[in-house]
Amino acid sequence: MQRIGIIGAGAWGTALAQTLARAGRTVVIWAHHAATAAAINETHGNPVYLPGIALEPGIHATAALDEAAAADVVLLATPAQHLREIAGRLPMPPGVPAVICAKGIEVRTGRLLTEVLAEAAPGTPRAVLSGPTFAAEVARGLPTAVTLACADRPLGERLVAALGSRALRPYLSDDPIGAEIGGAAKNVMAIACGIVVGHGLGENARAAIITRGLAEMMRLAEAKGGRAATLMGLSGLGDLTLTCTSPQSRNYSLGVALGEGRPLAAVLAGRHSVAEGVTSAPAAVALAARLGIEMPIAAGVDAILHRGAAIAAVVESLLSRPFRAEGHPT
Repeated sequence: MQRIGIIGAGAWGTALAQTLARAGRTVVIWAHHAATAAAINETHGNPVYLPGIALEPGIHATAALDEAAAADVVLLATPAQHLREIAGRLPMPPGVPAVICAKGIEVRTGRLLTEVLAEAAPGTPRAVLSGPTFAAEVARGLPTAVTLACADRPLGERLVAALGSRALRPYLSDDPIGAEIGGAAKNVMAIACGIVVGHGLGENARAAIITRGLAEMMRLAEAKGGRAATLMGLSGLGDLTLTCTSPQSRNYSLGVALGEGRPLAAVLAGRHSVAEGVTSAPAAVALAARLGIEMPIAAGVDAILHRGAAIAAVVESLLSRPFRAEGHPT
C-alpha cells in the first residue's frame, strides 16, 4: 500500500495527504474544484482550506476521480452528505480498500457512512479512520493518535502499517460502528458545549454536557450494534474532549456563535468548511428514535438548529428532566 488516493481536498483530506507524503507514500488527492487542484500543484499550498501551510511538493492533485482511484488504498475525506454520490461515481479497482475519513450520518436515510459505502460501492473492503484530529496540527506534523476501525483484522493491520507514521499513530479497532457513532455524535455535543459557553452558562455546565453527552453516544453505539467501550477510546472520548473544548473546532465555535445570539444562517454563510454536527444532529436523533433510545442533549441541539427552539427553553427542558441514577439508560 504505497500509492494512496485521497478523495476530497478540504482541510482534512489535504492534511492526510501532507502526513502521508511526508512518510514517503505516493499521494494523489482529488479536488472537486479544478482551481483547488491547480493551487496545490502550482503553489504547493491550499490557501482556501488549509492556509499558511506549505505542502509537500510530492503531493499531486487532480480533478479526475479515476486518477485518484488508481491506488492501493483510497481515503474518502469528502463531507458526509456527499459520500454516497462521490462513492457511486468512484471507479474503485476490485479489492482496493476504502477508508472513510468523514464523520457523520446520512440525513436522508439515517445510514452510517460504512452502510452508505456498502450500498454505493458494493464489494469494496472498508474501514473507518476517526479520532481527535485538528487538520492544521496533523499537517504540521504534530503528534496525533487516531482509531483505525475495520471488521477484517488482517486488512486493518495492513492499513495501520500503510497510514501510520511517527506523527500519526493509528490504533486498531474491530468496531467500525462504535467508531462511526463517536465521530458523528461528538460533533453534536460540541455544538451543545459551544452553546453553553456562548450563552454564559458556565464551565460546570460544559463538563456536564461532555459527560452526559458521552453517555448518549454510548447508548446509541450499543443500540446500533457497536460496543460502548469503543466510545471510551480515541474515536469517542478522545475526539469528544478535543472538539468540546477548543475554539479551533468548527462545531464548537458554531455553537458559541449560536449561544451569543447569532442566527445559524449567518454563521454558516461566513464559512468555507462544513460543521458536520449541523446535519448529524437531526440524523442522530432520528436514528435514536428508530432504535428506541433517548438522546435529550442531541434532541435539544436539533431543536435549536432546525426547529426554531429558544436556547433558554431547551435548557429549561433539560433541567426539568427527572432525576436518574448515573448509569440509568435514559
